[in-house]
Amino acid sequence: MADLSKLPQPAAPCLPAGVTDQHGKDAFVVRFGTATTEAVATGSVSQSANTDLAKFPDGLGTYTKGLKQDSAGLPDPATFDQFLKACGIKPGGPVGDFGHPNIVLGGQAKLNGPRGAFALQLIGKDSRGIGSLVVPAAPALDSTEYAIELVELYWASLLRDVPFTQYATNATAQAAALELSDLVAAFPGKYAGPLDGGNVTPGVLFRGGFNAHPKYFGGETVGPYISQLCLLPTSIGRVPLDQKIKTFVGGKDFMTSTTDWKNIQSGILPSQVLSFDDHPRYVRNGRDTAAYTQVDELYQAYFIAYLVCSTLGIGPNPTNPYTTTYKKNEKPFGTFGGPDVTATLGAVARAALNAVWYQKWAVHLRHRPESGGGIVQLLKDNVLNSTDKAKLTNFDIVLKSAALNLSAVRNGNYLLSQAFPEGSPTHPAYPTGHGTVAGACITVLKFFLDGDAGIVHPVVPSPDGSYLEPYVGPGTLTINGELHKLAHNISFGHGIHAGIHWRSDTDYSLLLGEAIAISFLEDQMWTYQERFDVTITKMNGSKHHFKNH
Repeated sequence: MADLSKLPQPAAPCLPAGVTDQHGKDAFVVRFGTATTEAVATGSVSQSANTDLAKFPDGLGTYTKGLKQDSAGLPDPATFDQFLKACGIKPGGPVGDFGHPNIVLGGQAKLNGPRGAFALQLIGKDSRGIGSLVVPAAPALDSTEYAIELVELYWASLLRDVPFTQYATNATAQAAALELSDLVAAFPGKYAGPLDGGNVTPGVLFRGGFNAHPKYFGGETVGPYISQLCLLPTSIGRVPLDQKIKTFVGGKDFMTSTTDWKNIQSGILPSQVLSFDDHPRYVRNGRDTAAYTQVDELYQAYFIAYLVCSTLGIGPNPTNPYTTTYKKNEKPFGTFGGPDVTATLGAVARAALNAVWYQKWAVHLRHRPESGGGIVQLLKDNVLNSTDKAKLTNFDIVLKSAALNLSAVRNGNYLLSQAFPEGSPTHPAYPTGHGTVAGACITVLKFFLDGDAGIVHPVVPSPDGSYLEPYVGPGTLTINGELHKLAHNISFGHGIHAGIHWRSDTDYSLLLGEAIAISFLEDQMWTYQERFDVTITKMNGSKHHFKNH
């Protein structure tokens, strides 16, 4: 079995009394050894937020949705003060007491699970054991990066109903790519997304990746925008699954009046409701990706991706021990088989969610894009207080953008339209839960599956999403590439396309999820009877080995 002597060993007096069988001792050693390995020395993790709270102490740049508001865009000072103490960001505590009588909500909406930020882990590193090397400070409210991300979000809101397959010929998509390219040229290094020949083109618009680090997320920009793993039919046991979804009626956006915006920031329930398309459709545009993510179980896309891989006949990771050591007389089941894959996906998703909740509530408290759109409206109405206004010269980038002007023509104001009536959920933006779970789950799938395997007959959805047709464009599609793409499809669907997350929320959350999954699997590997040395390709293109002997 796994060589448990490689783990830290408990001293003899630590062994529970009466446990004399070797298997019982081994079970204890696994728990002791992995917990010891994963323990993080106090003060060893560097973690810091951006400058928003220091520069805007009134809360303009901080997440305060759902709290009692003092005025448009600003929270009630007493409530905000106690809220910061509950998050542990301001001394005075009690930390985690979000039910404190001084924290007054402004409406019916409740804060979404903030105590999860302080949950403990039974496997892998504790939630706060991963620091700024994975999750840096978010772009600050007064930064150029923030303004460019907001311009990108306005363009995405204008393109929600345009099929991704039509971006190359769509005038609005071309205008979006041109304006973002102009910003790339005017502010070198400030736009993070992928580039094509130094520019944002319709082909890389709203795709994931870091232009400064092109080796990240290999395969992300190859082939169609929507991952094959989100389209190809499969089944759950004997239950067929064609992957069509119940999507929203096109052309209907929300939070496009200042009254709705102010009410929703206070936690008052929205005045409008969603309308649904009468026909299920394949995911083909931004609105569909948003619809998919509004009520999904966070790991469901990756569970389905595993089923698709099974339907396609994708083999195991070539370094899986059942491809070599144990292949003569055995096949995998409870370990390295389907039950192991699916159970690990669910388990790592919980660990990822708790870890990102710590980042959201106890470190960054980044506000949502709808708040950024609200600031644009306050600036246009000339009602933002002069102290804050003087610090926001970066918003000139947004105020002068074609994206904002087109949005104003469409909606009659300068707010950032939302795909959901309620806008964002009532928790902070950075990083994103969907993205962190995505990064963790695709790392698990890489551990079990052959990530270099190709997809032989790729497809794209028809423009109306009613059927699939062959993809005949360039590029070889691999499982790893389509996993990277799927992770961005889901996280950007819940973010850029819905209007509720920033670009940077997703890319860093994927890396956080990967780090969590690696930590999780490095603990879990000691529980296997099989000895193995499994290799995966990480999102940055490097290799990682899981060796339990």
